[in-house]
Amino acid sequence: MNTYLYTKWGRDLSAEHVLEEYPRPKLCRKEYVILNGLWQYAFTGSRHFPEKYDGEILVPFSPEASLSRVGRQLQPDEYLHYYRELVIPGTNGKRRWILHFGAVDQSCCVYINEQKAGRHSGGYLPFSIDITPFVKTGANTLRVVVKDLSDSSYHSKGKQSLERGGMWYTAQSGIWQTVWMEPVPEQYLSDLLIEPDYDGSKIVIAANSNHPEERFPVHAEISYQGKVLKEADFFSGEAAEVALEHFESWTPETPHLYDIRLSMCEDAVSSYFAMRKIGVGKDIRGIPRFFLNNKPYFHCGVLDQGYYPDGLYTAPSDEALQHDIRAMKDLGFNMLRKHMKIEPARWYYHCDRIGMLVWQDMVCGGDNYLSWFIFLPNAFPWIGRSVRDRHDFLFSRRERRGKIEYIREMKETVRLLRHYPCVAAWVPFNEGWGQFQASAVSRMIRDMDPSRIIDEASGWFDQGGGDVHSIHQYWGHFFIRKRRRVVAITECGGFSYRIPGHCLCDEVYGYRKYKSGRKLTKGISDFWTWELIPNVKRGLSAVIYTQVSDVEDEVNGFLTYDRECMKVDRAVIRRKNRELLGAFLEAVGRRK
Repeated sequence: MNTYLYTKWGRDLSAEHVLEEYPRPKLCRKEYVILNGLWQYAFTGSRHFPEKYDGEILVPFSPEASLSRVGRQLQPDEYLHYYRELVIPGTNGKRRWILHFGAVDQSCCVYINEQKAGRHSGGYLPFSIDITPFVKTGANTLRVVVKDLSDSSYHSKGKQSLERGGMWYTAQSGIWQTVWMEPVPEQYLSDLLIEPDYDGSKIVIAANSNHPEERFPVHAEISYQGKVLKEADFFSGEAAEVALEHFESWTPETPHLYDIRLSMCEDAVSSYFAMRKIGVGKDIRGIPRFFLNNKPYFHCGVLDQGYYPDGLYTAPSDEALQHDIRAMKDLGFNMLRKHMKIEPARWYYHCDRIGMLVWQDMVCGGDNYLSWFIFLPNAFPWIGRSVRDRHDFLFSRRERRGKIEYIREMKETVRLLRHYPCVAAWVPFNEGWGQFQASAVSRMIRDMDPSRIIDEASGWFDQGGGDVHSIHQYWGHFFIRKRRRVVAITECGGFSYRIPGHCLCDEVYGYRKYKSGRKLTKGISDFWTWELIPNVKRGLSAVIYTQVSDVEDEVNGFLTYDRECMKVDRAVIRRKNRELLGAFLEAVGRRK
């Protein structure tokens, strides 16, 4: 087995320049300090600060990732300690410092100058701490103490496993997204949500301050391609409507974005939004379809795990974040399903800017999964539509604390990502992994965000809620029938081709195995021709092919794991996707 594999971005990475871009595009300020780089680290059996450290770790790469320069697995009975100096410059009139963590897996405590400044639990979600009471101008100390039970507990874990293999991947831990801080005034904008009212030709803005009990005047300036279109005044903490006549619509083909600048008291931020509408409806034959901007729209997508051989969960650079999006768009796809992971904010920003719809999974958790049960519908599909998800043992959800944690993190995920135009669908559960009360969860999401599609339980075990009759189809032929909900093949394909020197495995894991790129291309082309395209007129309205890139033992990606090789003939895949989309337009009456 090749135990070390690097992307071109990982090979060129400098410890002095690691992911330096502003991390939060939806709420940008001009002044910020990136804290990525070399920190001290130690593995211990205690939460107490270590007497000495083991060496240097390159943040924000997990110690399990080769780019971290550590190469060590954090065990469930251990603590991972981080330490660095934190320099607070002169404030220049600014009065508060906010420390931001993109994500720390799983739970952590943050200490400034040996004082506990805050704690957080939830390995996929960002958090911020006002460290002003703990810091002084000049040198300070920053410590982070991390605990990660990985897949030995009920916490959210995604595809991570302490014993990787097959479709389960290397568990990673600790800081895995950018750490940064920014100076802000005493009253500052803490959050922003801009939602388009497509049919009403307006947007709804909600700008919140760090003092929610007070109302401050906010001024907004909207521009498009550098030209100011509209100005508006409203108050923080209150939703405001702003008319936007004769707007440009956002689609993956035409990803038009509007810029907006907001000022409140002494604070000023910039953001962006798009005018688009996601929904469901019926075509001219009464078949349920997905709609974009009031027109039937086919979601032609790829499953995206978001793993890298050198960074694991962490892309080596901002260019690497963009690469997979552009590569899939170049193949003719218009959607990515982000599978069991929440990406850094910049990934969603790039999808907005490049033009790529996103189906967002909620990260799965629960106890050890019963493989014989969760994969039984592969052999007996009717089981996936008949079993109720009240059986906690079968669905590995016996811990009440785990259910409560899932609901909290689900709501935080929706709040975090609602701003991004690219996000088209929420996927609460996948194949029964830690599933419980799926219809009730779907209703919670609908109450929070009625503007997007819900795939209640991807693949099987859905309870009849949401918008999607979701099917995973890796074996055999399929024949789509008209359903009450929109029919989508939400996983399929997974055809494998291993290229020596560009993978981490000696074995081939996949659902069909090919020995050359030419044969792989033909296999995918035939699958489109004989399985997907004929089913479009019967009601198929979305397809998600597995997958963007190889991941560890899985070699079923369009791209190799190191992103060096595109394994298929691009022109052939583009042509098949044009045929698929053309069949859809004909089926819904948009093209004769």
